[in-house]
Amino acid sequence: MGGVIPNQQISEMIGAGQIIGSPAVDTAQIQPASLDLRLGTVAYRVRASFLAGHGAKVSDRLTEFEMHRVDLTKGAVLEKGCVYVVPLMESLSLPADISAVANAKSSTGRLDLLTRTITDGGTEFDRIAPGYAGPLYAEICPRSFSILVRPGMRLNQIRFSTGDASLDDDALRALHAITPLVDGDAVIDDGLGFSVDLRLPGSTLVGYRAKPHTGLIDLDNIGFYNPADYWEEVHSDNGQIILDPGAFYILVSREAVTIPPEYAAEMAPYLAMVGEFRVHYAGFFDPGFGHASSGGAGSRGVLEVRCHEAPFVLEHGQVVGRLVYEKMAHVPTQLYGAGIASNYQGQGLKLSKHFRSPA
Repeated sequence: MGGVIPNQQISEMIGAGQIIGSPAVDTAQIQPASLDLRLGTVAYRVRASFLAGHGAKVSDRLTEFEMHRVDLTKGAVLEKGCVYVVPLMESLSLPADISAVANAKSSTGRLDLLTRTITDGGTEFDRIAPGYAGPLYAEICPRSFSILVRPGMRLNQIRFSTGDASLDDDALRALHAITPLVDGDAVIDDGLGFSVDLRLPGSTLVGYRAKPHTGLIDLDNIGFYNPADYWEEVHSDNGQIILDPGAFYILVSREAVTIPPEYAAEMAPYLAMVGEFRVHYAGFFDPGFGHASSGGAGSRGVLEVRCHEAPFVLEHGQVVGRLVYEKMAHVPTQLYGAGIASNYQGQGLKLSKHFRSPA
């Protein structure tokens, strides 16, 4: 029986030298079911995104693709449209029965900041094989805004597990019957489907679209930026919007989502056949997200949407993504939103934490 490793066991892994930090891992990095990863001191500007591949090291591939190096120690700008590889402060020495999955943090995804983890010998982004021993790297591609970064910033996170922790559809239906996972009918098909809300109560505002030419964003500035300088409001009075090719949108799910304390979840894409767009799956949903026991009743999923080749009509209630639920190996001693700095508990339509709330 597999399971996602909770915060208390992550602490044990650090103590056992299975997770190594240089400098040492800060306890503030440890989340209920994941560990935040920190940027190192240098970024390599590379010609293209790449994977190391079987038997190869990322450091060797960097000599092939590197264009120049950026010193991050005093802060540096990563420019929109460029690809960078940053060695992380964490490395791993995993036991043979523990694998890992990485993903961008919520705020990272809401800035359209493509951030993926690569490893030595890796043949997939964000997937780390059981027993992996070696360094970790973040590949970063700012897509809508240039960003100012410094060493120690946390753009992505990693979740550890043993065996197959995912719930199949029958198990998910049984869980929903005991603890409702959404407010309303559950669409369960290879995970829990969620749809887009384009009829928000009392308002025609249904989302935001990133402006194409803006100033940079310093990731240390919280609640600092005026949304109007970076985003256009998206309004609808008929429950539909037209997505423009290449544009990036922040929307919100119609369903309020619940992650019980014994479970975690990962956002995954829906079927590519439903339209010419993609919902970016920015991250993990920690145990306790949206759960009444940790102050989160009514929390909705924020959707990061990018349209591809052709304009596409998105309609209210259209299923656009799914949540894959995973069993925890043990209930975490710390839940999302319960006494920790959880920026998005109880959220509705919400930009990243770097922007001021609307008046």
